[in-house]
Amino acid sequence: MATMSSRERTFLGFATFAVAIAALGVALFGLVDTGGDESSSGSGGEGGGGTAAQTVEVVLTEFAITPDMIMVNPGDTIKVVNEGTMAHNFAIPSLDLRTADLLAGESEDLVVPASASGTLDALCEIAGHAGSGMVATVMVGGESGGGSAEGGDGGSTSDGMTWQEMDTMMRDVALTFPAKTEGKGGDVMEPTIAADGTLVYDVTAMQVDWEVEPGKFVKAMTYNGVVPAPAIQVEVGDKIRINFKNELPESTSIHFHGIRVPNAMDGVDPYTQPAVEPGGTFVYEFEAIEPAVGIYHSHHNAQKQVPDGLFGAFLIGTMPIPAKLQDLGYTQVDRDVNMVLNDAGTIGLSLNGKSFPATEPYTLKVGEVMRVNYLNEGLMAHPMHLHQPIGWVIAKDGIPLDEPMPGDTINIAPGERYTVLYKGTDPGVWAWHCHILNHAEGPQGMFGMVTALIVIQ
Repeated sequence: MATMSSRERTFLGFATFAVAIAALGVALFGLVDTGGDESSSGSGGEGGGGTAAQTVEVVLTEFAITPDMIMVNPGDTIKVVNEGTMAHNFAIPSLDLRTADLLAGESEDLVVPASASGTLDALCEIAGHAGSGMVATVMVGGESGGGSAEGGDGGSTSDGMTWQEMDTMMRDVALTFPAKTEGKGGDVMEPTIAADGTLVYDVTAMQVDWEVEPGKFVKAMTYNGVVPAPAIQVEVGDKIRINFKNELPESTSIHFHGIRVPNAMDGVDPYTQPAVEPGGTFVYEFEAIEPAVGIYHSHHNAQKQVPDGLFGAFLIGTMPIPAKLQDLGYTQVDRDVNMVLNDAGTIGLSLNGKSFPATEPYTLKVGEVMRVNYLNEGLMAHPMHLHQPIGWVIAKDGIPLDEPMPGDTINIAPGERYTVLYKGTDPGVWAWHCHILNHAEGPQGMFGMVTALIVIQ
């Protein structure tokens, strides 16, 4: 079960928080794309006639289906366009509906059957592509009828629903935040200490049922049963031993991304070690030579194993506060946060292994400073945007910057790590999300890579 500090529980218990979250949903309506040339020609509120068929475009790339929430009605046409560089297809298996394998630049139209309804899974069926992120959800509504809802015109939006229906969906999901789910990853793992002072960590790769969002359980590959894996935090000069056991149904290994290790400990089979087979073990042992903001993750069938959950933060020391920022009042760090980004595999669009509304909110008092390590373990870049306060990038990939860089939107490419300082300024509930908009919000409300920073007096 997700846990929060006593300060967060107190604040979230206020009756005003529900109102603040509702206001947050309204404030974020600007993220929703309801425009464009694909508007349906429903009959407005005149006579209850059916909504005219529309064409909805779906774009395939490496490795994504855009949008990943596709809103259609029976009889609509889904125009599938491959804008990637390799062959892809698009399938809705429950409807036995699929395109041919489309080469780069090709397209094909699919017509939604009149009998279709409900929420359906869609994917690219070419081997390995769904596991790399090419999955989507198709929401099939009935004929909306165009009748007026109480309070105004009931004409359909471009997403095949009335604006009242859209408002209700967005409000309802916003008010469930922060939703409780089973499992919480990323907590710092405590080592045992050997007689010679070596820090010893026991790490087991295993498959578990992981609740990404309320009611949505997926088969996740994990270290020690959680996503992200328990964080490892050590100091320069520490000697480290990781006793690794593989309980997965396939071979794997651990690579220490951004961490200086001997070549034999680099975790890249078959070059630096044999693959760790199911039931097998391996011991990684090295000294923490220099400060680092790193990741430990699989380097075996990585396009599947990493997005499916085999990743965690590995920190050596801490990134210092630059003198320039100390002069601006950033004199100490009151809270440290590791935020691991993902967009593919069974976990999908997520922050620290959870999707909104199950993501964790964070709390600062006015004047307090939070140090955030962004770590991207997904397959695409994510411009992370905190509405307030402004952030200061103080390190990239574990290397302190000579000059801190301000930014309210910070783009983190796959494998990159950015260390950012945020100082609580104006009280309120501030949205915090990926600014690739179809990773954060659609007509059904906020989802995926969204959380909030709560600033209190």
